[in-house]
Amino acid sequence: MVDPVKENEGRGRQERDPDTRELTHLAAIREAQQREIALGLDLCLRIGELLLSSGAGAADVSATMQSVAASLGIRGVDVDVTFTSLQLTAQGAPDEPPVVGNRQVLRRALDYDQLTSVDHLVRTLLRKEVTLRDARAEMGRITSTGRSRPRWAVTVAWAVMCAGVGLQLGGDATVVGLAALAAVLIDRVQLRMQRRRLPSFYQQVAGGLVATLLALAVAASPLDVNVSKVVTANIIMLLAGVGFVGALQDALTGYYVTASARLMEAFLATAGIIAGVSGALSLGGLLGLPTPQLNPGSYSLQTVGMLALGSALAAAGFAYASYAPRRVLAPIAVIAAVAIVISRTLGAADLARAWSVALAATFVGLVAYHVAARLRVPPLVVVVSGVVPMLPGLSIYTGLALLSEGDGSVSAGLLAMVGAVSVAIALSSGVILGEYIAQPLGREASRLEQRLSGPRLVGPLKVVRPHRRRRGSA
Repeated sequence: MVDPVKENEGRGRQERDPDTRELTHLAAIREAQQREIALGLDLCLRIGELLLSSGAGAADVSATMQSVAASLGIRGVDVDVTFTSLQLTAQGAPDEPPVVGNRQVLRRALDYDQLTSVDHLVRTLLRKEVTLRDARAEMGRITSTGRSRPRWAVTVAWAVMCAGVGLQLGGDATVVGLAALAAVLIDRVQLRMQRRRLPSFYQQVAGGLVATLLALAVAASPLDVNVSKVVTANIIMLLAGVGFVGALQDALTGYYVTASARLMEAFLATAGIIAGVSGALSLGGLLGLPTPQLNPGSYSLQTVGMLALGSALAAAGFAYASYAPRRVLAPIAVIAAVAIVISRTLGAADLARAWSVALAATFVGLVAYHVAARLRVPPLVVVVSGVVPMLPGLSIYTGLALLSEGDGSVSAGLLAMVGAVSVAIALSSGVILGEYIAQPLGREASRLEQRLSGPRLVGPLKVVRPHRRRRGSA
């Protein structure tokens, strides 16, 4: 048995030994530092998760996480961003064990209010105006607080958006009203399916079915309605949340794995719309219901005002439905109206549609950076909302209507679908090019962001790195 007296004497000698006390003190300091690093990495991961789920590009997410980690004094940070997961590794010295943090991105819902709040928090952290624990508390408040507006208001905003698209297409009061009614039904159906955790593909199929069946039912009534305009307006509603911009941004900045995943998600969402609309058109053909095609015609000077008004309503409605701050709704409406006028003017000058849309989208990206800086919102909020009226809902409906007829219309339908894809690519590449022009990287930012160089739609322009002491300095 161990003598308690001798054990206490040995322990007392260890406590009186200076080397032992110093080692114990260093171990306690290192343990505290490891805890601080772990808390800092967790904050970076939570910020990155919200940015990625809101449609931000992988380059923006990676740069923002690195900047936050550097502002917290965490050295040797390595960031790995994929479509569904985030990983951060910090290792201050080669002889120190690395601290690794992981987080899964489970939800994908547009909430530009939360995105703006997190963007403000990041900038506050970079200015050293908030401590780590205060920032964690603020991040918890942002993510745990409910939506900034009631759900019924979001449904109304979707109705306003589709009414604006119907007006943009030249529809009369009946078309505008039916487009708004279909938007309300689609939103309610998709909300119920979302609460049952059904995949987004089936939600898109249901949305396409609801819009098309309602339009075909109205076409069978005595009302004189152009049902194709109603369907096109609701197709644009379903396409609005598809992340074409983030997918192309990831591809341009070298995140090919994440870009492929985003493109697959966008492809499945669009395929769901196609399946729903084509299924309803086929069902209507079996029942003998008319399925007229949409002939957009030419836009004269007398219709430019209505075209701009419809685009402004559509963009502002989408922004409001995505919980964008109210102060940015009017600028988004103006930008969208000017962009659609640019696109239609260039199209009337016999410029290819993809090029006219690309130039209009470049204008959106160019202006969005300065507007977002003045209104203190991420440029992503302005960019995505501003291009919504130019989404290729018209080409998709025309292609589907032609494909449903069969015979000699198949080739024309395929050509229309290819045109829709080209318009989507033109929109994404145009806004990214606009951001490249409006957001030139300086020499210092280029040196710090060799792999991550690219337009910043969310987060700081320059990655902050911790300063290292020179040898021999005090």
